[in-house]
Amino acid sequence: MDFAALLAQTKPPKRQTVAVAAAEDSVVLQTLVDAYKEGIADAVLCGDETRIREIAQAKGIDISPFAIMHAADEKKAAAAAVAAVREGKADMLMKGLLQTSSLLKAVLDKEHGLRGSGLISHVAVTYSPILDRTLFLSDGGMITYPDLAAKAKIIDNAVLAAKGMGVVLPKVAVLAAVETVNPDMQPTIDAAALTQMNRRGQIKGCIVDGPLAMDVALSPYAAEHKGIKSEVAGYADILIFPNIEAGNCALKIFTCAANGIFGGVVMGAAAPIVLSSRGDSEQGKLFSIACAGKIAMNN
Repeated sequence: MDFAALLAQTKPPKRQTVAVAAAEDSVVLQTLVDAYKEGIADAVLCGDETRIREIAQAKGIDISPFAIMHAADEKKAAAAAVAAVREGKADMLMKGLLQTSSLLKAVLDKEHGLRGSGLISHVAVTYSPILDRTLFLSDGGMITYPDLAAKAKIIDNAVLAAKGMGVVLPKVAVLAAVETVNPDMQPTIDAAALTQMNRRGQIKGCIVDGPLAMDVALSPYAAEHKGIKSEVAGYADILIFPNIEAGNCALKIFTCAANGIFGGVVMGAAAPIVLSSRGDSEQGKLFSIACAGKIAMNN
């Protein structure tokens, strides 16, 4: 599937609105224009209005369809973007040219933020052309060394994202190096506990199995060859990693070595958050907005 077909399949059926914190960035502005032309999203640009207009004019970017909320610095820009979502002027939030910590501080503000009911975690939506399917990877971007309780919440967030993207009953593989429980390997113990929690109704709306190695999670051949009988093995929709190093490395292998297309969405707040970085491709940024828009519309 080429990118145009993937984007058409991914984007929300109705244009959503994204509030951008610190929109003084030419790449972000161009991506927003592309998203607008594709019918994915409208935008509210929060930041220094004079600077935003200067950048757009210098790069020949037409931002006339977008509203601008002037904010003198990144702290005020983050607060303005969060307020736009909280007040119903936007459906989702996006990071512009500011530190992630500044944006999340505004999101987590007890009085004026977008606090949700649980943990905030990163979900990577990755299309693999080799497997010809979309996968949800978590958490390779925010939670460093999650304990059992955090992993349960990471699964909840990933399931919410997958369902927002149209996966009715997501299959969740809790990854480890082996498929057997080893008392010396904490990820295997956590994976087995999460599987039991799912079976007893403590983790809902999905099918969880683990511990599973990556090959078993993705390859029906590997699962059959290893004698692993599971509804998840070989057909996982969601991959839950034991720590941020494993998740981050896997994500970069998917995108850099396997030609995967990556979109990043932060879940667990009152609305989806697009956390793009300078290292993301323009396709990746556009895909992230499309994914967040569809998730926002369906949750």
